[in-house]
Amino acid sequence: MSTVEQSESAGTKPAYTTANKVGFVLAIVIGVASRPSVLMPTPEGEVGPPLLVLALSSLLGLVIIAGAAIAWAKGSRPAIRAAAAALIIGVILTLPAFVTPDVPAPLRATAATFTLASLAAIVLMLMRGKGPRA
Repeated sequence: MSTVEQSESAGTKPAYTTANKVGFVLAIVIGVASRPSVLMPTPEGEVGPPLLVLALSSLLGLVIIAGAAIAWAKGSRPAIRAAAAALIIGVILTLPAFVTPDVPAPLRATAATFTLASLAAIVLMLMRGKGPRA
């Protein structure tokens, strides 16, 4: 059993690795950056995400922040999974930026950065600690 599994089965808070903690911080930063999305709609006549996508991104930002914070503070595996799921949905929402023609380069670069950071946060949060496995 890993350190995380041993502490979960004992009913105590898991001992997260440094990688896990970096993943939590990265997820929280992504969540905070996603929060004001709905307040910055795409100007009329310009290429960008629709208001519905921006509103959903803001809502997902809340879920990411809450999930990562609860997971870190209380050691909740379901909270980690909720944050990871919200990050995955956020990545799916950015996919049109890569396939839609006429998307400005800065917007495409932002989408790529968000995608890579989200994938890194997911991997780091879900990574198990070193130790014997059952």
